[in-house]
Amino acid sequence: MKYSKIAVSLLSVAAAALLTACGNQQSSSEKKQFSWSTGAELSTIDMSKASDTISYDQLRNTMEGLYRTGKSGKIMPGLATSSTVSKDGKTYTYTLRKSRWSDGSEVTAKDFVYSWRRTVNPKTASEYAYLFEGIKNATAITDGKKPLSSLGVKAVGKYKLVVTLDRRIPYFKNLMAFALFFPQSEKAVKKYGSKYGTASKYMLYNGPFVQKGWTGSNLSWKMVKNKYYWDKKNVKVDQINWSVQKTPATAYNLYQTSKLDAFSLDSSQTKQLAKKSGFQLVNNGGTAYLQYNLQKDKNLANTKIRQAISMAIDRNGLCSTLGGNNKAAKTFTASGLMHVDGQEYTSGISSASETYNQYNPKKAKKLFKEGLAELGKSSITVSILADDTDNGKKTVEALQSELEQNLGNIKVETLTVPFKTRMARREAGKFDIMLSTWIADFNDAISFLDLMTSSNTRNYGKWKSSEYDSLIAKSKVTASAIERVKYLQEAEAILLKDEGITPVYYMTTAYLIRPSIKNVYNDNLGGWQFKYAEVK
Repeated sequence: MKYSKIAVSLLSVAAAALLTACGNQQSSSEKKQFSWSTGAELSTIDMSKASDTISYDQLRNTMEGLYRTGKSGKIMPGLATSSTVSKDGKTYTYTLRKSRWSDGSEVTAKDFVYSWRRTVNPKTASEYAYLFEGIKNATAITDGKKPLSSLGVKAVGKYKLVVTLDRRIPYFKNLMAFALFFPQSEKAVKKYGSKYGTASKYMLYNGPFVQKGWTGSNLSWKMVKNKYYWDKKNVKVDQINWSVQKTPATAYNLYQTSKLDAFSLDSSQTKQLAKKSGFQLVNNGGTAYLQYNLQKDKNLANTKIRQAISMAIDRNGLCSTLGGNNKAAKTFTASGLMHVDGQEYTSGISSASETYNQYNPKKAKKLFKEGLAELGKSSITVSILADDTDNGKKTVEALQSELEQNLGNIKVETLTVPFKTRMARREAGKFDIMLSTWIADFNDAISFLDLMTSSNTRNYGKWKSSEYDSLIAKSKVTASAIERVKYLQEAEAILLKDEGITPVYYMTTAYLIRPSIKNVYNDNLGGWQFKYAEVK
């Protein structure tokens, strides 16, 4: 999942006024509430179109599916009270509990059927539709070859959902806890039309909270306890006040004056506040990496140029600059995400494939000269696109300095823009090199590696390898868990050796969360869960 960290900007006067009011209420009102911050603008709450952590933080707390994600990615009960799996592992039958939408109407199995069909519908153009691959006919439907009605999901009465797969999916239960697979109200989608999910009022919710006050462009909103939620007795907080905080220094000032209760720290704050009560290091299960636009920039289509760029980057130095507990990355899949027979997945990737992801300025310069010679050029100019966050700005500044110093005949331009703008430029292919971040949607390497198949809509740089595609395809059909992992590791080795992307660092974020806030947890997949939150 795309991710944007705390960044730099001031709230509007109106947002600041709201924060002041929220801070005062917290200390004087009987309402149990707190104020939380995020680092970039909210783009959508339409689960079929959401693709970033900020949107999914809203969805996982205002909506609910068959399961929820708990601490450390543990799967917890949601709307499914029981499930059965056929002997061949291709048919799942779920019994649903009685629950309601935020307007009081019933949530039924048909809401799941409608939601899934809407997401795989080619007209929806969901970036995440590929995650339905393996559910019967999903890929054919997305490709426009079969009707929506043929999707392998059906409602049997109000409270029974049957899912049919084309093949076994080892991580299927984990998928069911991901918000993409939650139900949607057909009534709401049809009522709001193109406005659905573009503002708080154009939605129906079935989760612990209901979102209020987001207009589609403002920098503050709130979550209010959902009176129709089936498990509302276990929701202890009445309200969560959200604001976008792009300047860590401003966020800290608001925190000190009790107008904000949680924010992520920049590098200097991480060092200064590490011993302060409420300091937390959160493993995001993510990787920051460079994505190259091979289709737009023919210079970057040269493998040696990409390899040289990678070897010119001092990852350890960059991690020190950024602070937190980020670690230099040698692989695309985040370290510690997946374990196989007690062994960490990335340790089984060929070490030879990591050669070009190690700092070696001398070899980088040699490769760069060879690449220029193959291109018939004496120098090149590239632009690096990133979010206008604190981390984004510091990273591209460091990359600009290192590449120009270590490679020589290269001019590096930098462009930092708001998160929503970067998303638009990315989807339009308007970038040379883009600083991207990806957080796994579930604890499996395929959550990363699927992105780089030639047919994946998220492969924005258009890197291609038929051998890579073949290995990923084999990993999805083999019945052997050992073979599956072997195929994944071989595929990742190809990606790394060719520098289809350049991994920069594994992501860990430092937060300061007021100690009075209890039972808020991160699922180690970049997502905050507030259902069981309390204010002491």
